[in-house]
Amino acid sequence: MAHALGAPRAPAVLRNSDLDQEAVHQARVDLAACFRMAARMGLHEGICNHLSAMVPGREDLFLVNPYGWAFSEITASRLLICDFHGNVVAGEGMPEATAFFIHGRLHMKHPRAQAAFHTHMPNATALSMLEGPPLVWAGQSALKFYGRTAVDEDYNGLALDEAEGDRIAATMGEADIVFMKNHGVMVVGPSIAEAWDDLYYLERACEVQRMAQATGRTLKPVPAELAQRTYDQMREGDRESARLHLESIKRILAREEPGYLD
Repeated sequence: MAHALGAPRAPAVLRNSDLDQEAVHQARVDLAACFRMAARMGLHEGICNHLSAMVPGREDLFLVNPYGWAFSEITASRLLICDFHGNVVAGEGMPEATAFFIHGRLHMKHPRAQAAFHTHMPNATALSMLEGPPLVWAGQSALKFYGRTAVDEDYNGLALDEAEGDRIAATMGEADIVFMKNHGVMVVGPSIAEAWDDLYYLERACEVQRMAQATGRTLKPVPAELAQRTYDQMREGDRESARLHLESIKRILAREEPGYLD
């Protein structure tokens, strides 16, 4: 299902110190932790799916997983740094083609998307396969995403060119979550921690909705005014909650899978 990336264009210009900053190392560690915990939770799919993040201090470089490695194998040093032209400027290997065309174009078109997580995680993907709105705002966890989602109704096969990446970026608009019909989901955030927090709770929200729908009984949505008020309550502490969430998974991994730090 995955495809190797073709020939790159002219590489980005780097200063010698760009990739040696402590902030860059920390971004590597944070992103690698997300890969490992996503693997533990079953949010991965073979060697497919991609998590990316902009390199701190740069507007033209991003971290992404290399083609051919499972989420459970990712370490801080194994992550690639790529430019928007498909060049690998640090790391061994190449990004998978759809990773470059989707993530590169999203980061380029939406500077607010400092992190972009694309998965085929089972419950969110299951809801993306149904007619109509994926989330019905019937559970509290779902309300974290009230007013923040977009739906890409036009599945167009694999994203193997810039035009498809641009189409997905345009569909996102001002949303933070895109349900890609017949495909999966994309979650973007202003930090790795916030993208992780959203990815985690999105799958949990989709899981409980799927379980409720499986009963065959009618769901009871939360009224729109209350849904908005609840989202506003959640938003107040989201950034700090996300930071603490990421710190918690790094503590767990440091005890049980310290190799992710390599």
